[in-house]
Amino acid sequence: MGSTRTAGGTARGTARAGNGTWRNWGGNVSARPARQTAPASVGELAAVLRRAAEDGLPVKAVGTGHSFTSIAATDGVLIRPGLLTGIRGIDREAMTVTVAAGTPLRRLNVALAREGLSLTNMGDIMEQTVSGAVSTGTHGTGRASASLAAQIRGLELVTADGTVLTCSATENADVFAAARIGLGALGVVTAITFAVEPLFLLTAREEPMPWERVLSDFDELWTENEHFEFYWFPHTDGTNTKRNNRSAGPERPVGPVRAWLEDEFLSNGVFQAANWVGRAAPGTVPALARLSSRALSARTYTDIPYKVFTSPRRVRFVEMEYAVPREAVVATLRELRAVIERSRLRISFPVEVRTAPADDITLSTASGRDSAYIAVHMFRGTPYQAYFTAAERVFAAHEGRPHWGKVHTRDAEYLAGVYPRFGEFTALRDRLDPDRRFRNDHLRRILGS
Repeated sequence: MGSTRTAGGTARGTARAGNGTWRNWGGNVSARPARQTAPASVGELAAVLRRAAEDGLPVKAVGTGHSFTSIAATDGVLIRPGLLTGIRGIDREAMTVTVAAGTPLRRLNVALAREGLSLTNMGDIMEQTVSGAVSTGTHGTGRASASLAAQIRGLELVTADGTVLTCSATENADVFAAARIGLGALGVVTAITFAVEPLFLLTAREEPMPWERVLSDFDELWTENEHFEFYWFPHTDGTNTKRNNRSAGPERPVGPVRAWLEDEFLSNGVFQAANWVGRAAPGTVPALARLSSRALSARTYTDIPYKVFTSPRRVRFVEMEYAVPREAVVATLRELRAVIERSRLRISFPVEVRTAPADDITLSTASGRDSAYIAVHMFRGTPYQAYFTAAERVFAAHEGRPHWGKVHTRDAEYLAGVYPRFGEFTALRDRLDPDRRFRNDHLRRILGS
């Protein structure tokens, strides 16, 4: 295998694995791979795949473990991309950046800003690797700007037999259509080319808003803002809304004292303590939710994109998220609230609501339809099955599509019914990985044998 390294630790964001056990960030998934490797080049990675085939072992690649499903779990060979990092090149004429797959999004965003460039849209954290983020469909919120994967203009993929494919809209176009959100089922992504644009400013307007006003004005709020999202606190009538729109400036970031107070002390420190109390004494959760919904005051600030789109998330949780047709979001939310209020559930985490326009990626949660995303969370260590089961019934009734990196119980039969191009993806998988080198139990459930 040349100089392929054996990983003795773990990628940033995952638990320590000195005994050979891998765990995800949320703590709800673990695995015992037969071996772990960290190839330092595409050639070394191809050699890892060939040796795994000789040994009859399955292979999975994992980034920082921010998926809540077992999509990256394996008892075979676990590939860590920590040495496949860095920007390969910036093409200012084409306005693209090509980056190695193991590069953390934080590092990419900082490097792009230094070059006066930015991605158009992004999710709300920067801890994932670029390949892990796109392979599971990571998205932010946007009226017209879509997920990270929709911003891809090319990618490099190493298939099960060690072949290196260069994919774009004009080269291996069928692979490109699917591999932008490939679920780790088609091969190992080693490099990604993203579209970029000149660095711009966003003005963020954050303010509390009553539940009924948000729902009654949702179409207007979505239409009038480039990026709109909100958080609803179960057991309350309160939401926090966030509207991000491009700005001519000047730059007016949140002051350091206020940023620490609101984004670190309140949103992480105090919120963590409230969740500890709620986990120990569930009866206190409604009162704590009312306090949380009133904790943050309105604020407006202007900054470069990644400092507006993303925020620190240090309180660990488990999450389920579904995409429903955008026109169904208000009805879905009303049904979800009714289910919670009829139950004995005590929910200490807010429900997050975002949107994305339709795209053309085979298994994107927004494939072919404008979508709204509803995410439910539970504090790490708190039983979540009853809540998620109840929420999932509501989402499925509206032809919901589960986020590929978040908890769900859907199988291939259900997914084939909500993805018109599902068979196109599985046929490509049959061609690129006929021996199922990238198999695991999770893929068997969601894609079939």
